[in-house]
Formats: sequence, structure tokens, C-alpha cells
Amino acid sequence: MKTEMFNCESNKSVWAITLTAFLVTGTTGCSTQKSEPAGSESETTSVSVQLNWYPEVEHGGVYQALIDGSYSDRGLDVEIKPGGSETPVAPELLLGRSHFAITNADDVVLFRAQGADIVAVLAAVQDNPRCLLVRSDSGVETFDDLSGMTLQCQPGRTFLPFLRQRGILDGVREVPYFNSIAGMVNDPKMAVQAYVVAEPLLAQQQGLDVRTLMVSELGWNPYSSVLVTTGDLIRESPEMVQQFVDATRLGWENYLSAPDIANEQILAANKHGMTAEVLQFGAEQMRDLAYPSENTKLGQMSLDRWQTLVGQMSELEVIDADSVQAEECFTTQFLPNE
Repeated sequence: MKTEMFNCESNKSVWAITLTAFLVTGTTGCSTQKSEPAGSESETTSVSVQLNWYPEVEHGGVYQALIDGSYSDRGLDVEIKPGGSETPVAPELLLGRSHFAITNADDVVLFRAQGADIVAVLAAVQDNPRCLLVRSDSGVETFDDLSGMTLQCQPGRTFLPFLRQRGILDGVREVPYFNSIAGMVNDPKMAVQAYVVAEPLLAQQQGLDVRTLMVSELGWNPYSSVLVTTGDLIRESPEMVQQFVDATRLGWENYLSAPDIANEQILAANKHGMTAEVLQFGAEQMRDLAYPSENTKLGQMSLDRWQTLVGQMSELEVIDADSVQAEECFTTQFLPNE
């Protein structure tokens, strides 16, 4: 149940000022902190991965890889750094305080638009979990039925101008979202922004019969649970990056098939009201999001998907036109050949 971390208006401005300071002073961590290639039986490489939010199912693969030995088997001593509502993912990477991070594809585009050489190396979730949650007795069955509703949402999130541009929010009153579905309990005309991996169960636990409207079905579908690093680290330590990607990919495969042990660790690490039931529910939802078809390869990314996303964000004027090249946002060199 995620309060949106990256407000693409106010947060982007703050982050841009911070990044400008990094670029002016030249203090980007990956140029000063190097990691030796992993794989030696007698040596281990210390590696850190920064989460973009408090530990949840969106990070299940890294917890699973840590628990089942996928990292240690490859000579990696991995530290998972929990995030929060103000986690500066890109600066953590640029300052060298973390080698990798988990974020979303649209954030990668925002980072690169501000001049940060952040590169996606694996996309665990193919279909974005973003949805609008409505009560079944609201009369809303599709996005076309939203007129007359009130939507609790966080201003600045990129999916909102996408919905507005397509007329989906015409006649919809937008009010602030406070990381809670409480507003729906007594008001059938209240909708909330949500992630399909959490809020539907929370609503059911409060006795509400709800319906989810998946934003991905409208064409806004950034990759989620994306593993990223810096271009510097890819160039300086490609062997270590390969080992980490391999282990993380295996961790995701194992987590999606049997999440119970990793969920125990996630629950212990999450100090913000998470429950075992929500984690179990979320893991079940994640399987279909990670494997939307029988031909899906875990972690895969395509130029077409990145081009679509960059084009959409440029059209929405979230980024300046031509400020980001889609092919520079990601690499598949560390993924298995199809």
C-alpha cells in the first residue's frame, strides 16, 4: 500500500536541484567507489541495493535471493536498504551509497531527463500494478463511468495527466490521497488510486466489495519493480552487474513460485502496518503481473515498450521533448538471450 514516492512536479524540482549540485561539483559516487568482480570462492563483494519504498512484495525478488543464497553463491554480500516516502533513489546511486536500486520505468525516464545516467537492467513486473479502486455499488464498471465520482489521488503522478488527456477524469472531482481507503467506507462515490497488489484486499477486510480498473489496460504501462544501476558501474564492473542480475532474476523466479519465507523477512523489515495476509495476497497478484503471457521471460524489456513510455511522457510534457533517448534507458546485455 504505497503512498507515491515521486511527485513528478514538486519532487522532480527538488530532485533536479539536488542533481544539479552533484553535476556541478562532480561528486558522482560511481566514479569514486568501485567494486571488484564477484565469483571468487575466497573473496566476497559487498553490494547494496536501495529500495524505493518500505519493503513490500514489489521487492520480493531481492529478499528471496538474499534468503536462498542466490547472492552468496555468486560471491555477493548484499545489503538491502529499505526506502520510504522521501527516498532519493537516483542520488543514492550517483553518490555511490548504493550499487543498485528498485524503481519504476517512468522514474528512470525522469531521472535521465534530469541528466542522471541511470540504466534499467531487469524489469521484474511487466504489467504495472496501478489501478483505480471503486466500490461495486458505485455504478462504475469501466473508466467511462467515472464522471460524477470523487477520486482520491496524489497530484503530480504521471498516470493522472495521462488519464486527463484521454478524458477519463472529465467530470471527476480530484481530492488529496492520504495513503488510506477510509474515504470509501462511507461513500460509494469515492474512488482511490491504488496498487492491485494491496488495496483491494484491504478494502475487502473492511467489508467492502470493490472493483479494480487497471490503468495498464488504457495503454499506460511502465515496467515496475525495475532493477537499475548506473552507466558507470556497468562500464567499470560488468561481471559484478551480471552476477547481481542473475541472482536477482533467480530470486524473482523463486519468490513468485513460493513467496512464504521471503514474505516473513519482508514483514519483519516493514515497520509500517504491513500484514502477512496482504503480503500473501500481493504475491499472488504479482505472478500475473510478472508473467502476463506464457511466453513472458522474467525480467525482459523491449525497445518498443521504452519508446512508447518516453513518447507518452514527452507528449504529456512531463519531460522535455528529445531530452531522453529510449535506447539509453535500459540494457538487455545481462539478461538471457531469447
